[in-house]
Amino acid sequence: MRDIGYSLGTALADLVDNCLTAGAHTIRIVADTSSAAPRIGILDDGVGMDEATLVDAMRLGTRSPLEERDRSDLGRFGLGLKTASFSQCRQLTVVTKQDGAAHSARWDLDYVAKTNEWLVQVPETTAGIPWAEELGDTGTLVLWETLTAGVLEGADESDLIRELDDARSHLELVFHRFLAGEPGLHKVKILMNERPLEPFDPFHSKHPATIVGSEERIRFEGEAVIVKAFTLPHHSKVSSVDWDLYAGREGYLKNQGFYVYREGRLILHGTWFGLTRQTELAKLARVRVDMPNSLDTAWKIDIKKASAQLPNPIRKRLARIIEPLGASSKRVYRTRGRRLAEATPIPLWNRLQNKGDVLYRLNVTHPMVDNLASQLEPEHHNDLMKLLEVVGSALPLDTIFSDLGETPDQHRNTSTSDDALHYAATTTLDYLTENGYSVADAMTVMQDTEPFKSSWKRTRQMLKAGTLQTEPVT
Repeated sequence: MRDIGYSLGTALADLVDNCLTAGAHTIRIVADTSSAAPRIGILDDGVGMDEATLVDAMRLGTRSPLEERDRSDLGRFGLGLKTASFSQCRQLTVVTKQDGAAHSARWDLDYVAKTNEWLVQVPETTAGIPWAEELGDTGTLVLWETLTAGVLEGADESDLIRELDDARSHLELVFHRFLAGEPGLHKVKILMNERPLEPFDPFHSKHPATIVGSEERIRFEGEAVIVKAFTLPHHSKVSSVDWDLYAGREGYLKNQGFYVYREGRLILHGTWFGLTRQTELAKLARVRVDMPNSLDTAWKIDIKKASAQLPNPIRKRLARIIEPLGASSKRVYRTRGRRLAEATPIPLWNRLQNKGDVLYRLNVTHPMVDNLASQLEPEHHNDLMKLLEVVGSALPLDTIFSDLGETPDQHRNTSTSDDALHYAATTTLDYLTENGYSVADAMTVMQDTEPFKSSWKRTRQMLKAGTLQTEPVT
């Protein structure tokens, strides 16, 4: 039972579930990280328990998973308190109060091992139990002592603090809809060592550049499973801080896919359930799936409430709609790529297709190339064409793709010197006006074309100062 696979974050999330089910409005996670025997406490202001309910709650498997639950009940098997706590400590103490009356009970796994019996200890008084005095007239304290799990075992203070920081991020994601007070959900305030948790919306739904799809309702066993797609903003639309934040620790590629919520609580994320592959073009696609707790058995929700499986009828329905769900993410990149490679009459690079292969080659008819080639002798002209062909074929596509996929916000085109930009601008303006463009139209085309687009202020000043145009430059 202690090796089910909880992390500190998932274990704390299981206890927060209990706090929410108890109607808590404020949940405090407190940690003594500096003592030789560190401990962690979780306090809430929920309804609390009487003595009989507390003893029942300490049993292993207090409720059948097939039992019908209230919509606000985030529990599953009646095991969470024990399995989550045993995964992190060897001594679990629960202190609970109702109408000012306090009761406590303790599991001590060392005592169980010594007596070879599953015996719950009942302290005579709550005096001396850390943080017990901080409970109000109603509420519950769950206390973990003799911490043993993972990095906590034999860890120093900095290790425990790092684990708590990771757990904070996990809770801010898992309960972000409760922390934000989303309509229809129980708003809660969670503090870790008196510092409030901030909701982390993985869909960046408030950003104006986020594309929000319409809701899709799938009927299953008399219940509605609600599906809604989001496409996160392109990196050019957000700050570098936000880009890194919404990428998450594993990056956009791993965090694309379905985000499954059970009664507003995140169960798992970053998976397509095998319906499609995780691809670079779809990395901005995230799909929210809301399911009720009455479908737990069909979805095979596990003890940790950290994994699920798609029921076959829902799998078949999602398989039919999966392509449009990720299409907008692909359009964000493909549209920008086409705009750069195809929309302008003067691309520096051509995007070519040959028997299904996509190739990129320097445009040998570009005004600058044409202007230089016209000044060369035939043999030198041929040498120039060969050089441009080799340069195009040696484009390091794999490296570019990898760099843009991992850190797109850190890569920019290099700046163009004044001499080179002036040569490019005047040559291109000449070419366009000689081919029927007005100066104003030519300027419009150039404003959307690199290298002028990223240096448009300098380009415009150069052209206004030049003598080639025959009509005013606006």
